[in-house]
Amino acid sequence: MNTILQFENIVRGYKKEENVLNGVSFRMGQGEIVGLLGRNGAGKTTLIRIAMGLLYPQSGRVSVFGLSPTQDPVAVKGRIGYVAEDQVLPPAATIRELTAFHASLFPKWDPALERELVDRFGLRADDKIKSLSKGQARQVALICALCHRPELLILDEPAGGLDPAARREFLEASIQLLNREGTAILFSSHHMGDVERIGGRVVLLDQGRVLLDEDLDHLRENVCVALAPSAAANTRLETLPGYLRSRNAQDGWHGVFRGEPDDVSLRIRQSLGANNVQCARVPLEELFVEMVGGRQ
Repeated sequence: MNTILQFENIVRGYKKEENVLNGVSFRMGQGEIVGLLGRNGAGKTTLIRIAMGLLYPQSGRVSVFGLSPTQDPVAVKGRIGYVAEDQVLPPAATIRELTAFHASLFPKWDPALERELVDRFGLRADDKIKSLSKGQARQVALICALCHRPELLILDEPAGGLDPAARREFLEASIQLLNREGTAILFSSHHMGDVERIGGRVVLLDQGRVLLDEDLDHLRENVCVALAPSAAANTRLETLPGYLRSRNAQDGWHGVFRGEPDDVSLRIRQSLGANNVQCARVPLEELFVEMVGGRQ
């Protein structure tokens, strides 16, 4: 599989001795869909802006299509589509004027796809951006990102603040391009349902590093959460096979492990010498909370 985007030991901070990203490395290939997860401030937007060439890493290397997004910005941006939650479109422009401007920038602009998406979203080409709802403005941004048929689509919380129906329509339109063209998609989202619906792989950032990089189906089947009495938990559990993360909660000690629930439960009971250990697979949202919601 051809590598589309690669981060190698990316370090970036905004304050002295406080790195938002502290050695982030992962790659994604052609046609992959990667959901980028993490708490607020985990570095998702910073990493995406580095991929876009909008920020420089303080150390490490990023390559997009084998090129540097800062040294070869035109070559890279011509092959990327980008939509962000805080993206601002010119309010006085009409949809027609904005799409015409983008068409002049991208030689591969597809007018037929533009018409298809405008009709699909129920937009009127002569409406001004300032007259649109938040959801409609986001749809226009998506049209501008998709209609040059990019090889990589980067979405930074693109559906934030949209109602569920608008969010689903937005994401389905994004994925439709992937199905047609084999476009790779990197997207960040706080909506775990969106990630589970469209993501093929999850990369979880925490404390400036990649905490988890896992195929979503494998994550569902092979990662589970254990619950044990707080008094019984101790550092021995960190040495158990498959251990990922643990935290203390009101109802006891919570631990995240790779493995089948029955096997993990047996390992923990043998280590703790306790029988009241529960272990189960959980939805992605609950797993996210267990991975980043607390510390042992």
